[in-house]
Amino acid sequence: MIARKQRLLKAHRRNKRLVLIAALLVLVGLGVMLAWWLVPLLMLVGWIAHEAWFADHLFYRGSDNYQYRFPDDVPQQPVSLVSGKVQLSATLAEGETLILAIRVQHRWLGRWLDPYVEVGDDRQDFERGVAGLRFLNLSGQREVLRRGELSLRGRHCQIGATGTLYVMANPAYGKQRSMILAPHADDAELAAFGFYSASDEVSIVTVTQGEIEAQSYQRLGLDPAQAARLKGRLRSWDSLAIPLWGGVEASHCVQLGYYCLQLPSMASEPDKAWGSRESGESDTRSVRQHNPLALPGDQDGAPTWTNLVADLVALLEHFRPELIVTPHPELDPHADHVATSQAIFTAIRLSRWRPSTALLYANHLHDNDRWPMGPAGMGIALPPAIEALPADRLWSPTLDATKQLDKAMALAMQHDLQGALPFKRRIRRLIQRLLTGRRWPATGENEFLRKAVRRHELFWVRRIVD
Repeated sequence: MIARKQRLLKAHRRNKRLVLIAALLVLVGLGVMLAWWLVPLLMLVGWIAHEAWFADHLFYRGSDNYQYRFPDDVPQQPVSLVSGKVQLSATLAEGETLILAIRVQHRWLGRWLDPYVEVGDDRQDFERGVAGLRFLNLSGQREVLRRGELSLRGRHCQIGATGTLYVMANPAYGKQRSMILAPHADDAELAAFGFYSASDEVSIVTVTQGEIEAQSYQRLGLDPAQAARLKGRLRSWDSLAIPLWGGVEASHCVQLGYYCLQLPSMASEPDKAWGSRESGESDTRSVRQHNPLALPGDQDGAPTWTNLVADLVALLEHFRPELIVTPHPELDPHADHVATSQAIFTAIRLSRWRPSTALLYANHLHDNDRWPMGPAGMGIALPPAIEALPADRLWSPTLDATKQLDKAMALAMQHDLQGALPFKRRIRRLIQRLLTGRRWPATGENEFLRKAVRRHELFWVRRIVD
């Protein structure tokens, strides 16, 4: 799956270069035949058009159907759209997570403005040029749907007259002991702040220091290695302190101190130590001093896969979670995210304590870097799944306005999500605001404040089997 992401990026960049070369040749030709001043003028117009309409990274066609399957025991029923309202064909089955599969077809403006569907008092956006099967998230609107009063209205798009409603019931996961695996500081908050802040007993395990890409700290007069060490210390502190905002005590937060983007290498050579790419450090104990318990990796501080798995085994046996929350191994392509889930599932097989359920999340995608699309505060439709995923059940808890604001503040505390936008990105946002009507939240400039602070969180539910 990681290799697929790299192939998509490579093909996207190659095609972009070819288009730019062709456009430059056309411009030069126009300048020779007509007037030289047309060249810079058209270049400016072309750049503005690119920033407004072609800067999104979408590695699939809007006409591609999303490929989702659900377990055979998930209740489903055909529904119809009558006078703009969803009409059931049978009694609504019990369950809090409601997913509507329906065809969405863009109108002509839907190629240039973001098409979206108004779902009662919610809004769920799709890619420009959408023309295929999509999955709306109706969770939180069960009673309105049951009464036949849930309205659907397409903006810059048309909605099919019929669809299929899936109803998924889940246990009260907030009442179970849970352990959240965060590859980096902020992953737990991005994916699951609403969940963990409402849970009775939760532990949060952050795997890496998050020390790389620390160029912004060099402005403090630090060399690259010093900047990386400072960033690692700050993000390690974030991973231990910020969960308290969501009610998770420090005694239930652990920082393992491994190094960014080294987890796949560690997995390939389990007994070899893989130090930081940028900080010059190779001892995980530099950020472990505030952990609430001793771990096997504390013996030598070596950043090895063997130590990581042993640490996770010890944590499973200490916290005894009934469920784990970890990145989706097939959907989230970030190398550290994939390796984190690989490590925890390996540890579960070796541990004397085995949770029964995994809740899987995706903070990154292969195919679409804007998902969840649309403005902050709105719902989360299912993400693009152009290749079929395992047939997992879904759980999508809802967050009220107060919880969303708390989540936004938790993200705003994260050092990696702070700082001003680069000038080019600021200009792009201005162009998109003026020409396409896109909006970003007042809570912060980082894109994750738009993507992650929503009325839903979304998890794929997978049973853990021997």
